[in-house]
Amino acid sequence: MKDALFTKDIKAQFEFNQDVADVFDDMIDRSVPFYKENLNLSIDIISNYLLPNDKVVDLGCSTATFLINLANKQPDLQLIGIDSSQAMIQKAQQKAKAFGVDITFWQQDFFDATFTNTKLIVANYTLQFVRPIKREKLIQKIYNSLSDNGVFLMSEKLISSDKRLNKILIDEYYNYKKQKGYSQYEIAKKREALENVLIPYTQSENEEMLLNSGFRYVEVIFRWCNFATFIAFK
Repeated sequence: MKDALFTKDIKAQFEFNQDVADVFDDMIDRSVPFYKENLNLSIDIISNYLLPNDKVVDLGCSTATFLINLANKQPDLQLIGIDSSQAMIQKAQQKAKAFGVDITFWQQDFFDATFTNTKLIVANYTLQFVRPIKREKLIQKIYNSLSDNGVFLMSEKLISSDKRLNKILIDEYYNYKKQKGYSQYEIAKKREALENVLIPYTQSENEEMLLNSGFRYVEVIFRWCNFATFIAFK
């Protein structure tokens, strides 16, 4: 279904409700630059570190696109998708069934979930929605939940420390969204809805947070303007 949520006047803050779940796949494909290319690249890279029966946990799995694509490449993994949104979990279950992929789904708050001895934890555009006061705590939980030599894959929207560059990057992003068919009105209304909901860090702040939690090495494997994917090794 095409994303037309912000063609009307929505004054509420952004949330992952049924309306968003219904259009989420179109929304993320048109809102996150090179989403499919980055997803495929991430899976190609991460597959080098996975063995049969390894446990993979996707925090904020949304409609399970990452897990379904990973299963198509490596069908012998233990896949767990966690999301606090009931609407997202229901959509993910429907998609997994349609694609014939065996995924266990938990509708649960990340801080309440237990996912120990995990080889790979994924958080694609998830941490940016966690309040900063809790973000480092969640990263620490992720680190502690990984097995020895485990891997954490994280995609995030970024800000730049340089104000002028930050504005240039944002303008480039909005031009991208216009090219994907969003109107100036839709872009402005969504930005308004995300105010104080999506709180991005700089690239260096994300890297520092990961290293401070104990990860021995962090690398950026993809970046486009103010979007980046990090890989971190325990």
